[in-house]
Amino acid sequence: MQQRLDTLKQWLKEENIEAAFINSTENVFYLTNFLTDPHERLMGLFVFPDAEPFVVLPGMEARQVKDAGWKDEVIGYSDHEDPWAFIKQAIKKRGVAGNKVAFEKEVLTYGRSEAFISIFDNAVVVNAEDKLNEMRLVKDGKEIEIMRRAAHMADFGVEVGVHALQEGVTEMEVLAKIEYELKKKGIREMSFSTMVLFGEKAGDPHGNPGDRKLKAGDFVLFDLGVVLEGYTSDITRTFAYKSVTDKQREIYETVLKAELASLEASKPGTRIGDLDQISRDIITEAGYGDHFPHRIGHGLGINVHEFPSMSHLNDGILKKGMTYTIEPGIYVPEIGGVRIEDDVLITEDGYETLTKYPKELHIIE
Repeated sequence: MQQRLDTLKQWLKEENIEAAFINSTENVFYLTNFLTDPHERLMGLFVFPDAEPFVVLPGMEARQVKDAGWKDEVIGYSDHEDPWAFIKQAIKKRGVAGNKVAFEKEVLTYGRSEAFISIFDNAVVVNAEDKLNEMRLVKDGKEIEIMRRAAHMADFGVEVGVHALQEGVTEMEVLAKIEYELKKKGIREMSFSTMVLFGEKAGDPHGNPGDRKLKAGDFVLFDLGVVLEGYTSDITRTFAYKSVTDKQREIYETVLKAELASLEASKPGTRIGDLDQISRDIITEAGYGDHFPHRIGHGLGINVHEFPSMSHLNDGILKKGMTYTIEPGIYVPEIGGVRIEDDVLITEDGYETLTKYPKELHIIE
């Protein structure tokens, strides 16, 4: 935690930035080890190149941030108090002029950005997110260990879903079983809304589970992940129920071929966009290019979708310690869809899939 703060403070010094306001729950967690959802209430971390940082948050959570290991000043406020009055006082006490300041432009509301800037006279504002994304891009050993366990829980969720399949069961009944069994394992939160899609509904990349009943010949698509100690996982597996047509088998094998090829290219020094292009070329050559509407994947960590975007346009380079998803898909109306997704860690000379559930076409009897 202190090393991360020191890295941010060094950046502030190098860029002559006198104050940074970190507002997103994810970045506050990354820098303080304190994770909470303050709802509409203000919570933030104020960092300076030389002065002591401080956290401001609802007073009812002030003890928790200390318990998480934060050793610097904590400013707690009650619901009838104006937190900006305390913030102004704390900044004034530190003698910060604030000619150049930073905050997260993509997440800070307009009103709060106005309140922050009003503390300073004619301040130049820069975006703190680029630096924070860069810092979070490469995971350390502790982060990787947590993500391995989160991925294991995602594997377990798929296993539960497979065992819950029987003719006539609804998508929502299977979804409820998955989440119930995960909660019994200690998982309080899913990393996004769990997807269980049957038949033609699997042809919608972001479909909504409902009362569709399972029948023979359906594709079954599971897309789920968990939050564990502040870090996320994300897995997709697709199955056939009772039987599979030649067309369904062709679609599945094409997606699997694409996923494996992009995984094999995952190693330090590879251009990120090439991973997308490899899968896209395979799917296009098989005649399904128009049915692969999304990028190959996304960064993974504290957020289930975080930097970098794994698009074919991304010229960034893979580095050891990066974590992301590989998830090609083909979605055909009336037939359904197939997506196969793994959580990937870049190693010294290659990759490791954190998600381990088997990927070969499985026809569930």
